[in-house]
Amino acid sequence: MSKNPNLGQVVMDKMETRLDWCNVRLGEDKNWWVNEISDNVNWDVDGLGIIDPKQFFHMNELLDSMTEYGLASEIVDEAFFTFEIDEELEGGRIRLSRVRDSLLKAEDMLFALPDVMDEDKGPYADFLTHISILRVKMLNDLINFTEPFTLDEMEEVLAERQNNDYLEGRRTHFYVEVESILEFVPEGFALDHDIKDEDEEVKEEDYSDLDTSTVDSGAKEEEKMLRTEDLKWEEEEREKEPTRYEDSAPDEIPPK
Repeated sequence: MSKNPNLGQVVMDKMETRLDWCNVRLGEDKNWWVNEISDNVNWDVDGLGIIDPKQFFHMNELLDSMTEYGLASEIVDEAFFTFEIDEELEGGRIRLSRVRDSLLKAEDMLFALPDVMDEDKGPYADFLTHISILRVKMLNDLINFTEPFTLDEMEEVLAERQNNDYLEGRRTHFYVEVESILEFVPEGFALDHDIKDEDEEVKEEDYSDLDTSTVDSGAKEEEKMLRTEDLKWEEEEREKEPTRYEDSAPDEIPPK
């Protein structure tokens, strides 16, 4: 009896059709977390995060910078299930409905749930490996290391961060996990655009402080001058006015 070559694909399709919706809530860390999901067989909502549209917009900007280093858009699309807002629920929760749009090409604001049904070998794991390799390639291109920076070195640092989160009783959110790779810079180094951004922020703060102090001091000086002029004017007016004694003095008596 021959095996059906399409059987595996049919099983995967059935598993995917179960993922139609999920209810999410905003956590105290300002990240969105899944409360309930339509496919409770293949998904465990305990500590299951979901990337919101604003977060993915920022991620997409960082991914764009990796295009010249060989970013594969299909790996990005395959790594996430996409959802759109369906309705608001009680308690600040939101119901999301599944859509089959490409995350990179979608015109609407979409939520992105990483495909972690197989955390070690699934599409999301492939995505993390892909962007990690590209980030290391970018770092070696932009920073003059004494020795080439390696993927193992970066993964060691990131694994330690996640382990610290675990020891402190919190699960690393997917957005934090991805962003930590896309913005990773070894300790003691900095990219040129990071330095420029910091310099611009310092300049803006300095000019802001300078302008504020100048305006405040100018306003105070002007107010002081006005008060001085008012007092001087009042004194002059009092000098011109006759005193009460002068008003009541008798007329001079002519000599006899």
